[in-house]
Amino acid sequence: MYVIKERFFDIGDDFDVIDEHGRKVLHVDGKVLSLRDRLVIEDPSGREMASVYRKLIALRPTYRIEIDGEEAAEVRKKLFTPFRDKFTIDVPGPDDLDMSGDLFDREFTVERGGREVATVSKRWLSIRDSYAVNIAQGENHLLILCAVLALELALQREKDDD
Repeated sequence: MYVIKERFFDIGDDFDVIDEHGRKVLHVDGKVLSLRDRLVIEDPSGREMASVYRKLIALRPTYRIEIDGEEAAEVRKKLFTPFRDKFTIDVPGPDDLDMSGDLFDREFTVERGGREVATVSKRWLSIRDSYAVNIAQGENHLLILCAVLALELALQREKDDD
């Protein structure tokens, strides 16, 4: 399980992702004032592992995830979802993921082919303004954490546009 601070942009551009024992597992260097709303994800020693940034030309909110310099996924908001917020995590090949739920309250699931592979929830924690990301064994933890961060960027942009 990982813990991410909610509304991290309200506090500053940089923050850490910690595990359930309070150990820093990732450092996120936010470049939110850049044109692309870019995040750089580093390991605890400062080595860049991934980046998340907004595609400038897209019909709907779209964020690209690169891991080790290679495109790993695109996170796109689905257009017509009347009762729930839904995003697609489009990975190369046939194993796309779907995120759905109440994204503003940080209560949602990530599924692949109808099978739950991760959950995000504020209910699991007593830490104020934080939420937990629980990822199934065998899944790409870095990819899913980057997708959650992309979702944060999209939600922050929607909030700022309102």
